[in-house]
Amino acid sequence: QVQLVESGGGLVRAGGSLRLSCSVSGRTFATRAMAWFRQAPGKEREFVAHINWKGDTTYYSDSVKGRFTISRENVKNTMSLQMDSLKPEDTAVYYCARARFGSTQYGVGAAKEYDAWGQGTQVTVSS
Repeated sequence: QVQLVESGGGLVRAGGSLRLSCSVSGRTFATRAMAWFRQAPGKEREFVAHINWKGDTTYYSDSVKGRFTISRENVKNTMSLQMDSLKPEDTAVYYCARARFGSTQYGVGAAKEYDAWGQGTQVTVSS
């Protein structure tokens, strides 16, 4: 009933920046918390950042904290991930996700907390 579409990925040099966006459309009955995950080739999907429904509470994985910033504009139905000081290890397909309705059961970094996902956008950081 809801569609999420990521955009903004690309190829950048180490130390560069990218800004990813996620648009939300479809039958959304209420605003929910959202998150960014990423998956590198041969690796498990990894939590990156989370933002609550209002946009005033955020969580980051240790690997990106201080370099990435998650934000959202609910009136525009968009969520963004500003990525600065990119490293080669940030190379992955980045996915946006919408949280399930209700309280947290597994933790904001658990994929099980989310019930809708985008198709992903590729981010490649060259060394």
